[in-house]
Amino acid sequence: MISTARAIGVIGLLLSTTAAHAVSITNRDERDHRVTIIEGETRADYMMKPSQTLADICLKGCTIRINDSDDDAFRLAANDVVTIEDGTVYYDGPDPMDGTKAPQPTGKRPGSKG
Repeated sequence: MISTARAIGVIGLLLSTTAAHAVSITNRDERDHRVTIIEGETRADYMMKPSQTLADICLKGCTIRINDSDDDAFRLAANDVVTIEDGTVYYDGPDPMDGTKAPQPTGKRPGSKG
């Protein structure tokens, strides 16, 4: 009986430490952007200020649109890290499993200023 209880406790501990992955979006532009997040039949609109981050969204993946554009839809997996620069979405990579922040890109992106 004690062995069963101990095994259940270990399983519970392992399940509780499993990291839930979710999408993270950061606005690196100097202006606001409307971000529409579509998960299945559910839509949510956010007005993202410069340097604002939406974290822990889209637990199972989603589609996002920027500034109500029907032409550009971006499909995101549950662990994607993306940024908005010059009104365009860039993939920075998946969220690392160990909880550290994803490395930031070091080179210039096409069309970026500076």
